[in-house]
Amino acid sequence: MAGFKTLDTTGDVKGKRVLVRVDLNVPVADGKVTDATRIERVAPTITELSDKGAKVVLLAHFGRPKDGPTPEFSLEPIARATAEVIGRPVGFAADCIGEQAATAVGAMKDGDVLLLENTRFHKGEEKNDPSFAEALAKNGDIYVNDAFSAAHRAHASTEGLARILPAFAGRTMQAELEALEKGLGNPARPVIAIVGGAKVSTKIDLLMNLVKKVDALVIGGGMANTFLAARGTKVGKSLCEHDLAQTAKQIMIEAATAGCAIILPSDGVVAREFKAGAANETVAIDAVPEDSMILDVGPKTVEAVAQWIDRAATLVWNGPLGAFEIEPFDKATVAAAKHAAERTRDGKLVSVAGGGDTVAALNHAGVADDFTYVSTAGGAFLEWMEGKELPGVQVLKA
Repeated sequence: MAGFKTLDTTGDVKGKRVLVRVDLNVPVADGKVTDATRIERVAPTITELSDKGAKVVLLAHFGRPKDGPTPEFSLEPIARATAEVIGRPVGFAADCIGEQAATAVGAMKDGDVLLLENTRFHKGEEKNDPSFAEALAKNGDIYVNDAFSAAHRAHASTEGLARILPAFAGRTMQAELEALEKGLGNPARPVIAIVGGAKVSTKIDLLMNLVKKVDALVIGGGMANTFLAARGTKVGKSLCEHDLAQTAKQIMIEAATAGCAIILPSDGVVAREFKAGAANETVAIDAVPEDSMILDVGPKTVEAVAQWIDRAATLVWNGPLGAFEIEPFDKATVAAAKHAAERTRDGKLVSVAGGGDTVAALNHAGVADDFTYVSTAGGAFLEWMEGKELPGVQVLKA
């Protein structure tokens, strides 16, 4: 990718120790990985380097250990899961620096893969301590960052190392950066953004940035209620941050100034209780009963969203349109997701989505594989959408 050094520019890696920062912060229950998605994402980088004869040394964090090494936060079970995913042995060292790490790395043969213990067992990791970064660097000749999801943290293994060793983006990092460039960096226009979720308060920076970059912004989920209330619409017992009315108004003013259309629900699916299968009805958005809450947008709103998707060349999506976790309040999110997926399959739309709830919603709709790119990066994806510079990305620029 232009502007970033990738695996295509590393030169011959045979026999070289390549420190690869990966995201292996995966869910584990009873010592077993329950979702290997993140391991699968970094597998291409690991296997490519291994096939080229590199000594592949994996660096990763796991959880949030507070006081040094803790068995529950050990990466050892994840070494076994990684071996299963990549189809080759993965060694394990009980520390990421010092004698244990050096001995394990020293015993590696060309093509071997080794996972070092949790980098966060050392306080120098999150402090981006130069001496800790130097200790990590002793076990490598080249540094590859394939953990976009940790790139918003200026930690020793995500930023400090890249200042010591020749640094490159791995295949997952490269794919993410290329997708994000297509999404907001230099997108095909018109660009539409769909932003949902519960609260405006968690996405103020995101919304302020998007209204200056996209042609239309669809606001759904609980956060739409705050905008509706700011316009004077009564939203009954719906989740709503009434204290952010002025912020919502300011965002709408910024959008108008930038020529960005704001699309709010024109109808909603309401219920008197928040539970699966609750009795519900569809009402005009200005006719929400006082004792009810909006739990999904209605069919007229879905149709309007579909029409905007039809006009768009690029879609950026973060957050569901309704309470998709429980039926029947998943209908709008599923319908919009399927429509975007169809346009993407037909080659008429570049669709980039990210954020935990968004990934879950697209999987629920069965269309995650049909989007141009679905980011599992969480916080890093959100900070990118907010227009912030990511330390772990900036340091990889050529």
